[in-house]
Amino acid sequence: MVKPCEVLAIGAHPDDVELGCGATLARLAAAGRAVGILDLTAGELGTRGTVEQRSGEAAAAAGALGVAWRACLGLPDGGLDAGDGEQAGVLVRALRTARPRAVLLPHRDDPHPDHPAAAALVRRAAFLAGVARCLPSAGAPHRPALLLEYPGPRQLFAPVLVIDVSAHYEAKRRALAAHGSQFDPGGGPATHLASGHYLAAVEGRDRAFGNGVGCELGEGFTAPGPLAAGEIAWLLGG
Repeated sequence: MVKPCEVLAIGAHPDDVELGCGATLARLAAAGRAVGILDLTAGELGTRGTVEQRSGEAAAAAGALGVAWRACLGLPDGGLDAGDGEQAGVLVRALRTARPRAVLLPHRDDPHPDHPAAAALVRRAAFLAGVARCLPSAGAPHRPALLLEYPGPRQLFAPVLVIDVSAHYEAKRRALAAHGSQFDPGGGPATHLASGHYLAAVEGRDRAFGNGVGCELGEGFTAPGPLAAGEIAWLLGG
């Protein structure tokens, strides 16, 4: 169930936010921020794991990160479409219910086709959620003040913001381990995700992000527009 929160992380699939910004969510939750996770789909097209299994894993991962809640909108895996008015409307309603100040979303140029589709859908809905005459029956208008894009697991980019997550990275490892159907080599058919080096590469990227700002482990973000310094200070508790 979608509930009010201060920070909302949105992913196309049940493990996306863990891979891209899981340690940041753990850091924010530990600092007292009300954090929610919203999965747009149940990941029903995945090679491994049933919808029911992945739902249980997602709940366990949310517990490992310490977030306040996690919900799934049940939009079609492989069929996310920013031009679909019905999908946008579902997300507008969720944003007006959650009313987050900050939204973390997939990067717009991620190589996985579902991820840029999700990014475009989130950007559209985030704007429309603040338009009073758009779906007036869906609740009071609300537009997030801060949008930050996290990378996909195979994506490299030059971040505009790196958050030091060294002290909270173990929570990310536990959250990823909860998704056994996807990442456990013995959990099903052989896949790249369950190769072992897939998660090692994700951690290597986070070490590279951290090294760039002088810490052990960092998570990097870009933004679809200018960043307000006051919003970053608020997010990180400054």
